[in-house]
Amino acid sequence: MTTISLGHLRDALNAGCASAVARVLDAHEVEVDFVDADQSELPGLLEEGAIDLLVSAWLPRDAGLLQHGMRVLGTLYRPYYCWAGYGGLETIEGLTAGQITRVITTRSDEAQMRGLLAQTEALSETAVTLCADESLYATVQNARGAGENFLVFLAQPHALFHDDRFQPVRDARLGEEMEANLLVREAVAACADQDMLDELSEMTLGNKVMSALDHAIQIDGMDPEEAAEAWQRGRLVAR
Repeated sequence: MTTISLGHLRDALNAGCASAVARVLDAHEVEVDFVDADQSELPGLLEEGAIDLLVSAWLPRDAGLLQHGMRVLGTLYRPYYCWAGYGGLETIEGLTAGQITRVITTRSDEAQMRGLLAQTEALSETAVTLCADESLYATVQNARGAGENFLVFLAQPHALFHDDRFQPVRDARLGEEMEANLLVREAVAACADQDMLDELSEMTLGNKVMSALDHAIQIDGMDPEEAAEAWQRGRLVAR
């Protein structure tokens, strides 16, 4: 096998992850064709065979993607949804009414956040700011610069977590980790080099590296390939 189509979601986090995976494929002299897509486009692309290797499916959330001739190859990192901020707050249960002046989240995560907000008395009257995924970092930094007491609802990893001062806030209703899995097409796995598949199945990036890749691309302006090379050479974060 000389060429593999490598699919990923059309954002910095997943582009960086795909480029890191591509470095393994390159080492095995496999040419990579990148296929980027929105979440809604993935089932159709998988069904028509346009993606050989997917980076990545968050299981169990994305379990439906397995029905398109794909199987799990390995776990790259362990994402989870959380509240987070810079204020040193440890738990949502420890909040008092009026302590938080604003909640920030993306439109894609709004529905999940609204459900939690309605069940949190101390946040029930709190203002909400919605933004696009790509503007979350800037929105948060603007709020921080203005000295606001705010919380962010988001998925970890994210570029914001590259700053150790930005910390998750525990919520007993959240925190369950998912697995960000590589999915490989069964027909491709059957004829691919076994050493390459073994290396991919054992590949682990982790949330810290993923946040660093996201930051390097989103904030530092690296392209995904540059960010992946920086990680591989140990210049992004200590592995």
